[in-house]
This record gives sequence, structure tokens and C-alpha cells, in this order.
Amino acid sequence: NGGIIDDTVICKHADHLYIVSNAACADKDLNHIRTKMGEFQKKGGLVDLKVIDDRALLALQGPLAAEILQKLCDKDLTDFKFMTSRFLHIKTIESHVSRSGYTGEDGFEISVPVLSSQRLAKLILGYPSVHFAGLGARDSLRLEAGLCLYGHDLDDSTTPVEAGLAWTIGKRRRVEGGFLGADRILAQLKDGVTRRRVGLIVEGAPARENSEIYNSSDELIGKLTSGGPSPTLNKNIAMAYVKSGYHKSGTLLKVKVRNKLQDAKVVKMPFVPSKYHK
Repeated sequence: NGGIIDDTVICKHADHLYIVSNAACADKDLNHIRTKMGEFQKKGGLVDLKVIDDRALLALQGPLAAEILQKLCDKDLTDFKFMTSRFLHIKTIESHVSRSGYTGEDGFEISVPVLSSQRLAKLILGYPSVHFAGLGARDSLRLEAGLCLYGHDLDDSTTPVEAGLAWTIGKRRRVEGGFLGADRILAQLKDGVTRRRVGLIVEGAPARENSEIYNSSDELIGKLTSGGPSPTLNKNIAMAYVKSGYHKSGTLLKVKVRNKLQDAKVVKMPFVPSKYHK
């Protein structure tokens, strides 16, 4: 139906693909991959799957991330580009590192054997500029960066076109079709969608997931999928899906928070400019 099974990260190495899934989606991702892999094998394709479940993932994020990692690393990182990955040794710890993250900042996601994770964390935290950050901090950063959270802003019923992620559908796919959900997605690319993901600035109290959105005629036209305070902007921000036609920047809407309608305005995302290394 064109919905999103997961927003995985897929890294291409010399002789294999390294796939990072959302933990909550791991089972359905594996079922999907195994099904498609079986179809490929029946046609004579040579492919195998190894589930890596003895690793821990640490995310080192922020403007000093590369400087800190370089001090611990066995290789020069100056040619390490955004959204690429490589195998490195960090003070002898065998690591799979991608220059990516979920904060809108430059940074790295570092996968290491579970037994090495505490040692790596202590090595990184040995630098005064590095501090622990929990999921709440991460969530406010990803929201400021306009990044979707699976199970909230993305799910099996939401298409990439509705989510404003049509850039993930390459030119060849658009021409040839034939991919999962192609009929619905290609039709949406051609004819448009009935709802769209937007960014909102919300006046008053912070608006949270499932808050209802109304137009000036008090017609229900959408719902919030993520929301909360932005520490950087000192404003309340949110992402939502609204009826097509109400998605343009500057559109004034109302959001229901604790049974009270609060003013909101559609704005472009990201809310805070991203600082990815490019």
C-alpha cells in the first residue's frame, strides 16, 4: 500500500550490505528481508543474512565530534563523508562507524561489541567537552532538525510522498516502477496527496502527539505526530499531518491542547538549520 516498513540505514561495503534498523521494527524488518531473500534465492541468487545482536551503539554528536573521534582513531577522518560508513579501530576497539546521526548536527554512530561499550563510553567521556545525553535531549534535537520518528511521524500507512520524503525515490524507480507500493506512490507523485507533513510553531502550552488541528472554520484538518519545546528557539514546535491545501508556510491554524484551541503557524523545516558534514 506504499506505507513505510521502517526507515533503515543501509551501508554498502565491498562485499556486503550493513543494515541498521529501528529496534522496535527489527522483527518485521527481518521477516520482510527473509521473504524477499527467499524469492531471490529461488531464482539462483547467492545471498546470506547474518543477524548481529551482540553489538552496542553509541552516538557521538555535535560540532566537536570529528575532533574527538580523530584523537581516538587509527585512521585519518578528513575524507569521511556524511552518510558513509567504514570499519575503524578506536583505541583497539573494533568498530563500525557511520558519519550520521539523529540530531541535525555533525556526528558519528559507533557500533562496537557489547563487552567494549563501557570502555568506549569512558574513553569518549574522558574529554571535558563530551557529556551524556538521553533520549529526551535526542528527541528535541531531531524535532528541531525536522527528522521523523518511526511509529510517530512514519508508519505502515504513511507513504514517502505524504511524509515529504519523495527524494528517497530515485529517478529509475519513478520511470520503471515495479517496487513495493509503486502503484500508490507513483500515482501520488503524479496527482498529489490528500495530506502532508508540516512543521508548526505553536503558541501557548506545548502541543503533543495526537493533538487535533483545526482551520479557521473549526474544521478538523489534521493531527500532531510529534511536538514539544525547542530549547534552541525557545518556542514550542511540532510536526503534523494536515489536509492538503493547509500545508503552505504561513498558514494560520489552531491546535487543541487540553481542550483549549491555541494559535499555530505552518513553517518550513528544519526549524533549526542542520549542520551535517558535507
